[in-house]
Amino acid sequence: MKLLILVALLGLASAAVYQHSLTKIESKRTKMIKAGTWPAYRKYKDFLRLAKSPLNLKSVAQNVNDYEDVEYIGNITIGTPDQTFLVILDTGSANLWVPDTSCGNGSSVCASYCSDADFCEFLCDPSCCSFKSKAAIKPAPKASACANKHKFDSTKSSTYVKNGQSWTIQYGTGSANGFLGQDTVRFGDAGGDQLVVPTTVFGQATTIAAFFAQDPIDGILGLAFQSLAVDNIPPPLVNAISQGLLDQPLFTVYLQEKGNIDNVRGGVYTYGGLDSTHCDSSVTYVPLSSATYFQFRMDSIGIGSYSSSQGWDVISDTGTSFIGGPQEITDALANAVGAQYNDQYGTYFIDCNANIGQTKISIGGKQYAIDAKQVLVDAGNGQCEFAFFPFNSGGFGPSWILGDPWIRQYCNVFGLGQKNIGFAKVIA
Repeated sequence: MKLLILVALLGLASAAVYQHSLTKIESKRTKMIKAGTWPAYRKYKDFLRLAKSPLNLKSVAQNVNDYEDVEYIGNITIGTPDQTFLVILDTGSANLWVPDTSCGNGSSVCASYCSDADFCEFLCDPSCCSFKSKAAIKPAPKASACANKHKFDSTKSSTYVKNGQSWTIQYGTGSANGFLGQDTVRFGDAGGDQLVVPTTVFGQATTIAAFFAQDPIDGILGLAFQSLAVDNIPPPLVNAISQGLLDQPLFTVYLQEKGNIDNVRGGVYTYGGLDSTHCDSSVTYVPLSSATYFQFRMDSIGIGSYSSSQGWDVISDTGTSFIGGPQEITDALANAVGAQYNDQYGTYFIDCNANIGQTKISIGGKQYAIDAKQVLVDAGNGQCEFAFFPFNSGGFGPSWILGDPWIRQYCNVFGLGQKNIGFAKVIA
């Protein structure tokens, strides 16, 4: 009996709560809007989507995500000793991948549309984008999209276990593919108080989309449910829960409101417990309608004189910087505050000094309010964006995406164990 009690106590001692600091960056989307290149990028991205045949669409194993508007990123390490990577901590996907040392080596598989110089600039691996000039002088090949990334070197890790299975993940802006490996993954900076997760299977990318080339991120760490993962690979946090490494099977996200500032502290993820420093102790939970994404029901949404109470499935997504929904409703919300949709940019522009009031959302019979400062976003050149965008789910999955404006206003508690999600007021 004493031995059993001792084992139980040791098990409790090994479980804990860990905090993971974030960095806020200016999104690629915002940079391109300010530079005036966003309309061309949208056109080329739409072309890529339309170019996919039904056969190709059937082979896509992961729901499509676009990462051009990501604003919050964090460090992880993989291997022994630690190899550091800067990743998107994404509640809208469920796989971890980082570039392998072989990423960008060898020849690239170049799609037919890469022969168009303009399309290639946005949609293809840079190694596919070397064209003959009018003088028939062939320029030097461009560097691979992997060129400036941190790359995982399995030969330098004493805890690495070879797997070798191939994988592919398709995104709206291209794909990433490579092979699987197994090693120790640590959430947080090397040398800090890290959540250490042994025997974690992850993707070692040998090619990544050109879209990732100019971003500071190395890879993506998905935090959603295993049912969403490509090849049903256990996500690292699910693996941590299975190994009993956390006090509770949940994590809390606090995103800091910083305005138009780049490369600063941007918030905290708390794994295994609640964030009592930044979030109110009163948490309201609602059940998930689908344990794939963190999907739940939203009763209504409104601003100013407009409100709609049709009821929808929605997701909370840390990888989206705006709020997306059916266009007839986002148009009506924009009209209520005097914002105008710009089809070329695919966004709503509004006077930065507009007095728009709060956005009201009802979930589980409780009303939540999003302050104006969260949905008025500086777009440069004296313009602001109204932080909503038209989102078409095609009849599959959620109708709305509640992105960063929502999560900055309310801490989100993601319940992997109870399959629920909770909301608490931000207090710091």
